[in-house]
Amino acid sequence: MADTVLYEVSDGLATITLNRPEAMNALNIAAKVALREAVQAAAGDDAVRAVLLTAAGERAFCVGQDLKEHIGLLAADRETGSGQTMSTVREHYNPIVKALTSMPKPVVAGVNGVAAGAGFGFALAADHRIVADTAAFNTSFAGVALTADSGISWTLPRVVGAGRAADLLIFPRTIKAQEAYELGIANRVVPAAELRAEAEKVARALAAGPTVAYGAIKEAVAFGLSHSLEETLEKEDELQTRAGSSEDHAIAVQAFVNKERPKYLGR
Repeated sequence: MADTVLYEVSDGLATITLNRPEAMNALNIAAKVALREAVQAAAGDDAVRAVLLTAAGERAFCVGQDLKEHIGLLAADRETGSGQTMSTVREHYNPIVKALTSMPKPVVAGVNGVAAGAGFGFALAADHRIVADTAAFNTSFAGVALTADSGISWTLPRVVGAGRAADLLIFPRTIKAQEAYELGIANRVVPAAELRAEAEKVARALAAGPTVAYGAIKEAVAFGLSHSLEETLEKEDELQTRAGSSEDHAIAVQAFVNKERPKYLGR
């Protein structure tokens, strides 16, 4: 992995850290490729039972596209007529979001500062967002004459409602941490100095939990958002059968009977 993104696995937890603090963790091509590789590696590694997505520095989680690099790429496109610059959505953003949302294990975003544009989108693609009290969110896209990407046209309406999502996309503005909590964008807000420790604590607890059940919950919620009640009931039956046949379920039931704390195996 390039050093624009750090990747570490410890005790079932994959920690992915955006590592361009001097550029507010803006996404240049190297960072996008490294992030895609890291997220896909975590998704495909059976030893990984949870993921923590966070960023270096105090100012920003990720401010989205690196516009300094982007303006040069646009100029090159105009000269060659290639139109390759915007292929980043297909080549980078889409695979990153798909991996975050579809991996059968929980993803925690530790949002340490500004999350804008694709940075906002990546945070929303996580299952749980722990946000520093100094952090803020901004859709940003319309401010540079672009439409939504990084999955935000799918995730944001599901979090805040379609009307409010359209408003936040058409009229980009800063959403501070407390408002983000009130809107449901942040699951919890903590003092900035405590963010990393709290996010890691939650992520490690999930990494020690019933992984099969967590994956089934993610799949059930995503399915239910776009299917009928009847179809969702059938999906719940399928997923509950899967979870019920897991070793972790047997462990949990026996621990309950024994009045012990279960020690899950993640399978």
